[in-house]
Amino acid sequence: MAGRVAGKKALITGAAGGLGEAMAWMLTREGATVAVTDIDGPRAQALAAAINADHPGAAFAFSHDVADEGQWVSVIEAAVAAMGGLSILVNNAGVGGPLAFVEADTVENWQRQYDINLKSVMLGCKHAMPHLRDGAAKGPGGASIINISSIAGLAAAPGMGAYNATKAAVWMYTKTIALEAAKQDWNVRCNSVHPVFIKTPILDPFIAMAGGDEAKAHERLSRGIPLKRIGEPDDVAYCVLYLASDESKFITGTEFRIDGGMTAQ
Repeated sequence: MAGRVAGKKALITGAAGGLGEAMAWMLTREGATVAVTDIDGPRAQALAAAINADHPGAAFAFSHDVADEGQWVSVIEAAVAAMGGLSILVNNAGVGGPLAFVEADTVENWQRQYDINLKSVMLGCKHAMPHLRDGAAKGPGGASIINISSIAGLAAAPGMGAYNATKAAVWMYTKTIALEAAKQDWNVRCNSVHPVFIKTPILDPFIAMAGGDEAKAHERLSRGIPLKRIGEPDDVAYCVLYLASDESKFITGTEFRIDGGMTAQ
């Protein structure tokens, strides 16, 4: 089906590369207008220019520190003005950290991951909600919030306390927002997406540990995955496309595992 999100207007954080970039291309190919935001403003601008070369007028870009509440207010206002509304929010921005076992972990590590992985999601939901409610009235599927968590938010691992905790909190906060919006009859849905290892720059440290051998690193990472491979960015982007579309109009407060069967074991 072509035009699965035709007429919809999406804001995607952390969109200058990796998963966010794949989502931006996917949504614009299917008819949406997108505001791509990233702390790396020039890369976000370059992405918007590339998208507009193929889909004129479909993309806008904004420099955006997602841990800064004031920037959330200004970016959302600018994006809504540029696109003429807002019907989709993808809270994609996130960071990992060094392996840090409990006695060696630091408050600084936790604070950074809390600010970018969790606080940013709250700020996005808070400040986008009035505009999403307005956008919800313009289509049968309403508006959609899509929070990118991780399999690490559902299954723990040693040395990843801050990442596990913040991503798990995104999972549960998503359910809270879904229930609040449903109780108020806002027609705003909220779901979380939980990828496992995906071929993006976030795997670079694993490749470095494998002596720069990408194939070897991918083979090691895929050993615990029943499908015996790691994912592609579009595997996640297709899920986001579905949740952004009216096809998912009766789905809210749930989690989507993009993990090759890992958590089915």
